[in-house]
Amino acid sequence: MRFPLVVLALLAVALPARAELPVLQPADIFQLQWASDPQVAPGGERVVYVRNHADIMADRYRQNLWLVDVDGGQHQPLTTGSENHSQPRWSPDGSRIAYVGNQDGKPQLYVRWLGNDREARLAQLTESPASLAWSPDGSRIAFSMFVPARPQPFVQMPPAPRGAQWADRAAVIDQLVYRRDGRGYRRPGHTHVFVVPADGGAPLQVTRGDFDHGGTVSWTPDGTALVFAANRRADADFEPRRATLYRLELATGELTALLEHEGPVLGPQVSPDGRWIAFRAFTDREQAHQQQELWLVSSNGGEPRRLADELDRSIGTLYWAGDSRGVYFQYDDFGITRVGLADLRGAAREVVGGVGGASIGRPYPGASFSVARNGTVAFTQAGTQRPAEVAVATRRGRVTRLTALNENLLGQRRLGAVEEIWYESSVDGRRVQGWIIKPPGFDPGRKYPLVLEIHGGPFANYGPRFSYELQSYAAAGYVVLYTNPRGSTSYGAEFAGLIDKAYPGHDHDDLMDGIDAVIAQGYVDPDRLYITGGSGGGVLTSWAIGMTDRFRAAVVQKPVINWYSFAFVTDIPIIATRYWFGAMPWENPEEYLRRSPISLVGNVTTPTMVLTGEEDWRTPMSESEQYFQALKLKGVEAALVRIPEAPHSIVHRPSNAIEKVLHVIGWFDRHQPEAPQ
Repeated sequence: MRFPLVVLALLAVALPARAELPVLQPADIFQLQWASDPQVAPGGERVVYVRNHADIMADRYRQNLWLVDVDGGQHQPLTTGSENHSQPRWSPDGSRIAYVGNQDGKPQLYVRWLGNDREARLAQLTESPASLAWSPDGSRIAFSMFVPARPQPFVQMPPAPRGAQWADRAAVIDQLVYRRDGRGYRRPGHTHVFVVPADGGAPLQVTRGDFDHGGTVSWTPDGTALVFAANRRADADFEPRRATLYRLELATGELTALLEHEGPVLGPQVSPDGRWIAFRAFTDREQAHQQQELWLVSSNGGEPRRLADELDRSIGTLYWAGDSRGVYFQYDDFGITRVGLADLRGAAREVVGGVGGASIGRPYPGASFSVARNGTVAFTQAGTQRPAEVAVATRRGRVTRLTALNENLLGQRRLGAVEEIWYESSVDGRRVQGWIIKPPGFDPGRKYPLVLEIHGGPFANYGPRFSYELQSYAAAGYVVLYTNPRGSTSYGAEFAGLIDKAYPGHDHDDLMDGIDAVIAQGYVDPDRLYITGGSGGGVLTSWAIGMTDRFRAAVVQKPVINWYSFAFVTDIPIIATRYWFGAMPWENPEEYLRRSPISLVGNVTTPTMVLTGEEDWRTPMSESEQYFQALKLKGVEAALVRIPEAPHSIVHRPSNAIEKVLHVIGWFDRHQPEAPQ
């Protein structure tokens, strides 16, 4: 049927235009999904990975395992449901996958046979297994597990009368590090290595002593020995950055030190031909930040030699090439995580970039990868508009993304565009890198409020990666600036070392210079500036509002406010004192006070919210309480937000992430003036 032109014109007027897509909503965190720990099969034909999501009813993060072919086909679940499944590891022949799951109530070790889709729990474990490693012939699996101890009570109480309700017994603490953030008070005991038959049976504990043996475990090719690093010093709490490389003969239990080292030894991997052991290490000079280097030593021990020594970057996870001629490694470079390959002569090259994206809250690295025998690399792929996806890179460099986990959600949301910015520091002219997120529907003719969001660490980096929190600020109408000031990683040892024994310091100037650089672009209202950051970013936020009154409001998240008191309540007392200050608080109290934001509280006029988890043992609540009460005594408008049950990772439950975002936005919105016309 044909309509007259006038009718068509009337229909065009009557039909509504397509509705504009909504911006990111706080509750969208319950719909987001992201990939982590992609493990490519030994033959390189498919990938198993951890698929993460948030359970809206239980308010918990969940993990299931999914399989996908390297061409993107046959994408299907290996496990499902409201339980958690993690650490998938392929058997050497690719026929089975070992993993940790809690479908029986607590984490246990399972194996799935892919040929017939059968599954078995290998043993009844009393604690959570970790660091799974198949023997080369596929007959056994090594893993680490905590072994509780039963110390004798300090006193013998008289027996209570039958039916009496006496108080719980007193806890006696005699260790320097007596609690760990995210885990609570330390139980007596140590982590040890076990071996269990791959078809089930009793796990055999193969390490002994009052020492921890966690971390990477690697088999020798003949399956007769295990190689691992451990700090077996009696004073390990006082020397946390020490370790020795060991070889353990399984038949005899003989433990041989292969390498004595004045520093940490991490992630050892035995080469497929058995000749070499690759590992990460650095010589401890008691600096606040020291880059991990890639080293090689004979499997019999001896003098090690460094690989990739021309790469001025810290080295991460290691995998051997299938032919034993090179070592794949992970590193961060200018805010981007990459995978490199070093040959045994020491030369290194990049294999693939843009790795990461599994840290969805803020734009931290959150990267993982694995390598097949044929050189296929499976990795989490980072991007500014989506959380981590699974991708593969072939030996020839071709990259293929295998998943699209969030198209139904984020394909229906308007996200803020992210652009890179470089600017000069006013301190010494160094170039500083950052990123700007513009509000959805950005109009360059308008003037916007700006939020400066500062990363923690302080030795860490932000990059061009998806961020639920920062995109939420942009969705609320704020331009968001995040940068990597001096002290950040991924720019080399010298740049990170600029704040050694001098933090906070000129990193503050780098941050203020970033704000000025964005204001110079013309679309930010200089009278509507806001500042926030967590942990190390909380330190710099509280420092900044003691140095300047340019911000209309601040949210200080999980900060260190008083370095003197912090040294005695944190779960990293040696790092805080020896490595960050080079002296104990009583030896140099003036320096501890000089670098403490509490010393500047008399200058603060900025309305300030302080936000911290009640079970944070890294930067405990007592630090935030000091600052809040100091601000109130000073007469500054202030609020203290306590997140129940939350550790240093405030967003350890999905609703905590929503609450954090809403408190930050709500505090800033409350202190918005009338926008200029």
